[in-house]
Amino acid sequence: MWAIVLGILVIFFLIVVISNIKIVPQASVYVVERLGSYYATWETGLHVKVPFFDRIAKKVSLKEQVVDFAPQPVITKDNVTMQIDTVVFFQITDAKMYTYGVERPMSAIENLTATTLRNIIGELELDSTLTSRDVINTKITATLDVATDKWGIKVNRVELKNILPPREIQDAMEKQMKAERERRESILRAEGEKHSQILVAEGEKESAILRAEAEKQSAILRAEGVREQKIREAQGEAEAITMVQSAFADSLKLLNEANPNEQVIAIKGLEAFAKAADGRATKIIIPSEIQSLAGMAASLKELVSDEKK
Repeated sequence: MWAIVLGILVIFFLIVVISNIKIVPQASVYVVERLGSYYATWETGLHVKVPFFDRIAKKVSLKEQVVDFAPQPVITKDNVTMQIDTVVFFQITDAKMYTYGVERPMSAIENLTATTLRNIIGELELDSTLTSRDVINTKITATLDVATDKWGIKVNRVELKNILPPREIQDAMEKQMKAERERRESILRAEGEKHSQILVAEGEKESAILRAEAEKQSAILRAEGVREQKIREAQGEAEAITMVQSAFADSLKLLNEANPNEQVIAIKGLEAFAKAADGRATKIIIPSEIQSLAGMAASLKELVSDEKK
């Protein structure tokens, strides 16, 4: 009988000892209370708690956590009501403060996010709200980080997931965007036509310039051809005159070398006079030498006639 009771006691003791051996996993901590008050924070590893005196008050994960809050109604500066839902990325840095600092910390973060978001959006107009996501995210993150620091929570960042304006505002924005796209299309089309006309005008201008230059070059070439022809004709005439003058000089030279008598000179003079008489001139001036030659010719003719008689 005593053996059975002893065995039961041993088994009960082993169960109690084994149940009070705790292994804390990686990236987690346990908050331990002793007799109802904070005792210690167990980190990763093997730990043994005192039976019936110690208890694990909270198991806290040190990993970065993400919580997606439901859409919150906010009003912009220009009195437009919209729905905005947020995503908060946070990490627990102090397990003790997280356990004892605030009741229901997730609800506290959600409400703090909603109120901060309303304050920020209330200072912005609709257009600024839609285009200033980064500014809003930065302001909310800074505000939440300061407020949650005493809770042992580090807010890393806050992102606006969706911004949903009223349906009539969305329709107006869509019409505005459509009108803006049509305006840009008209501007681009007008610029394209303008550019095309400019290119056509430049092409016609360049074509006219090229035609004028071609005509100019053609006129220059024709003038150069006429000039070259006249130069060649003048050169030919000059060469002919030079040759005539040279031949005349050679003939005079030959005559001087031959030492001609007066009769030969007279005969040459008569030949020159005959050629001059064959011309179109109406008046002929006869040199005195030719007149004496003519008298001599007449005397010679009479002498010949007397001899025949």
